[in-house]
Amino acid sequence: MACITVPSTCLENAEFTKDVFCGSQTLRKIAEQLRFLTPDRVNTMEVEHFDDNHEIMESVAVENDEFCLVNWRKKRAAVLICLFEGSEGELRVILTKRSMKLSSHPGDVALPGGKMEEGDVDFSATALREAMEEIGLDPHLVQVVANLEPFISQHQLKVVPVIGLLARVEDFKPVLNTDEVDTLFDVPLEMFLKVFRPSPYLNLSFLKSCMHEKYLTNTKHIITI
Repeated sequence: MACITVPSTCLENAEFTKDVFCGSQTLRKIAEQLRFLTPDRVNTMEVEHFDDNHEIMESVAVENDEFCLVNWRKKRAAVLICLFEGSEGELRVILTKRSMKLSSHPGDVALPGGKMEEGDVDFSATALREAMEEIGLDPHLVQVVANLEPFISQHQLKVVPVIGLLARVEDFKPVLNTDEVDTLFDVPLEMFLKVFRPSPYLNLSFLKSCMHEKYLTNTKHIITI
């Protein structure tokens, strides 16, 4: 993919004014609650080595070693948990249905995201770049407020979930990369409270089992191309 420069946000020093969230008290409160959530290890420049049981064997600090830095990026990925306020004041999260053309997880429901690439200064930059490439989400519309604890994917990647708030959802004009995404839609954040183990890929039957009937029939929030 082409290298795209996206803005990175300093989480601890961000000023969450009313203007930032277009007067939304819900988004502002969420931002204030999450701004200091980012774990200390998330943005630490480390190279981690895993044995056959996927256990961390050792950590080697990366300073100016370009080779190590490239390998460090190859083992890292980020996904964007993009939240916005629905018409009834509820928080909603943007999801995608992965293209059937993909070799891995075709047809799965997923958060926008992918591997860290050269030029990505941190996990927030990775998540924002991938969202722009996959669904056309302008990174300038998203206020990053926190990174969650990383987890190890089935492909041995350390994945960092990045929480971003979309205040001006009406300004988001989706443009899907059809090589990667078949469908774009959103669901209430409430339904994810039942998720026990975090994953960037969500089984569609699991999503349906979590949804209440009102969510299944509320098609006004579903976007398809």
